[in-house]
Amino acid sequence: MNDQIHSGGSDHEHGALGDAEYAEFMELAAQEGFDPEDVEGAIGEAGHGPLPILAVVGRPNVGKSTLVNRIIGRREAVVQDKPGVTRDRVSYEAEWAGRRFKVVDTGGWEQDVLGLDASVAAQAEYAIETADAVVFVVDSTVGATDTDEAVVKLLRRAGKPVVLCANKVDGQSGEADATALWSLGLGQPHPVSSLHGRGTGDMLDAVLEALPEAPAQSFGTAVGGPRRIALIGRPNVGKSSLLNKVANEDRVVVNELAGTTRDPVDELITLGGITWKFIDTAGIRRRVHLQEGADYYASLRTAAAVEKAEVAVILIDSSESISVQDQRIVTMAVEAGRAIVVAFNKWDTLDEERRYYLEREIETELAQVAWAPRVNVSALTGRHMEKLVPAIETALDGWETRVPTGRLNAFLGEIVASHPHPIRGGKQPRILFGTQAGTKPPRFVLFASGFLEHGYRRFVERRLREEFGFEGTPIHISVRVREKRGRNK
Repeated sequence: MNDQIHSGGSDHEHGALGDAEYAEFMELAAQEGFDPEDVEGAIGEAGHGPLPILAVVGRPNVGKSTLVNRIIGRREAVVQDKPGVTRDRVSYEAEWAGRRFKVVDTGGWEQDVLGLDASVAAQAEYAIETADAVVFVVDSTVGATDTDEAVVKLLRRAGKPVVLCANKVDGQSGEADATALWSLGLGQPHPVSSLHGRGTGDMLDAVLEALPEAPAQSFGTAVGGPRRIALIGRPNVGKSSLLNKVANEDRVVVNELAGTTRDPVDELITLGGITWKFIDTAGIRRRVHLQEGADYYASLRTAAAVEKAEVAVILIDSSESISVQDQRIVTMAVEAGRAIVVAFNKWDTLDEERRYYLEREIETELAQVAWAPRVNVSALTGRHMEKLVPAIETALDGWETRVPTGRLNAFLGEIVASHPHPIRGGKQPRILFGTQAGTKPPRFVLFASGFLEHGYRRFVERRLREEFGFEGTPIHISVRVREKRGRNK
């Protein structure tokens, strides 16, 4: 077995494992008392490619966030009568009938952020830009409005599968209201009460028919075309300036893809002799009296850009204190599983005192991405711009790195021997074996004799990074615990 750590490699029928390695691994699992189907399920669950994306769209106050909460099975999306409620997150993982997918909640900003027609267009366009299917929510008690009709036109142009949700049907008396929505021309309206859960199961069955399956994990198979870089950060940190600087210095043709002026602009830029596709998330038109709406609008745009990208370059204004909004954007990129580079802009303007305090802020406020490559740049002068490409390449290498199972288990054995899990309740859980089920980002499945505490999982992740690198990438670790067998007392 080849025990070299590498990025890429050939695809195998069993994900990260070749046939001989897979047979050996399953034999080990059986010896340790794991059910083969459970082991295969754990590897399959961790080893999937990008999850399909479901966008939930519709005009304000039709119950989109309530429906999202119902779909994901927990109260996370903010539900409030006031449009424009700022949220930390706009996408969530969900599961229905054994299928996993991402849900993007698009609800809740002021309708007239850019004027009625423009805001409706932006809401639907951003949501469906990266979606594989769309749930269009209409308030059945009100019926189809002119705003709903405007969204329908956009959905038709987009050509994505649409499931029509007739919300607020709380009983038989509301069925007729739902039937009237056939007039929208989007097919069967699914009568639902997102508040009480009525009809959501049938609607989700229709959603699964519309969504593609999550692709199997493939190793070393890069998507065709230039590598995709999302340039993200809070407003006014210099994203557009940075993009303009690198584009102008390299004198490349800026390629503006089809779309409205409100769309993020993708630009092909040659840096370090390589052509990259930069997904610009700057240029949000902000109005002070509609600040909350603009902030949510920015979050949705950033989320869409991150979903399209392989690497997130997070730009932070080093002349100002690291803000909560900076941290939220970092969290968004980490949770999306993208390779990450942190770029500190306006570095040339800092005096020694500010640099000292910034270093302390980085240690405390950005501890969750201490593993990310860091570059100190100036979008204004172009200082250190040449360091951006090596940092991006380093992050991509870490993102695509795979550790062979034999090498991984030797490493896990050393950890268990030298740093065993603390004893809790008279028991000492132990990592029995593990495998890397996926890359982009690296995803590991550990099989254990008992529950592993969060602190111990963090320790394992830290040691994985020390041993194998993984610079610039989040690491996902899932744990399967061996079920107690009857003969074990």
